[in-house]
Amino acid sequence: MTSVLVVDDQDLIRAGLVALLRAAPGIEVVGEASDGESAVSCAARLRPDVILMDIRMPGMDGTVATERILADAAAADSDAPPPRILVLTTFDLDEYVYAALRAGASGFLLKDTGPQRLIDAVAAVAQGDLLFAPSVTRRLIEAYVTCAGPAPEPATDLDLLTARECEVLRMTARGLSNAEIAEQLYIGEATVKTHLNRTMSKLNLDSRAQAVVLAYETGLVVPGGPAPRADR
Repeated sequence: MTSVLVVDDQDLIRAGLVALLRAAPGIEVVGEASDGESAVSCAARLRPDVILMDIRMPGMDGTVATERILADAAAADSDAPPPRILVLTTFDLDEYVYAALRAGASGFLLKDTGPQRLIDAVAAVAQGDLLFAPSVTRRLIEAYVTCAGPAPEPATDLDLLTARECEVLRMTARGLSNAEIAEQLYIGEATVKTHLNRTMSKLNLDSRAQAVVLAYETGLVVPGGPAPRADR
């Protein structure tokens, strides 16, 4: 069971999120908070697995609250892992994405995200995935590629990968979650994780984020290109 703390300053939106998550199997809503200060105190008291965090709130905003929560978790004398923080906001603006990333958020979704995608996102970050709305992923990587200038000759060789490993890497770079990749390729989520782990091992990568950047640097995914579709 994944425990979730819902943080949003708008009562109706917070109530809707709580109702949606409580109806989802495998998720338990353990608390609610209407601002950053109460989010920090609730996180310390309730120790949820995942925090659904609004960005714009009166007083302490979601970015500062995220920093405080993760800092407190790191300083605590506990073997429990820190909560995974999934930012949910109306504002599709780069400054909020970058701020959330710097604060240590595990994901960034917009409030027009569909109910099932939100539920899947909670499950994904609870399992350790980094998850961002596809539009956010594309803009972040495109900004990275633009600022980085000409890419150096890659030190890794995509020829080491199987066709299926390349397909999983391509979909990951486009912002799809493990569950979405599994659905499109008609394979299990455990198989998706196996492909990603083998890919990172073959290419000597330490994280999923590094795999996404490499997919763009090597041209496996082209910035602004079409979303992936699996061969069926």
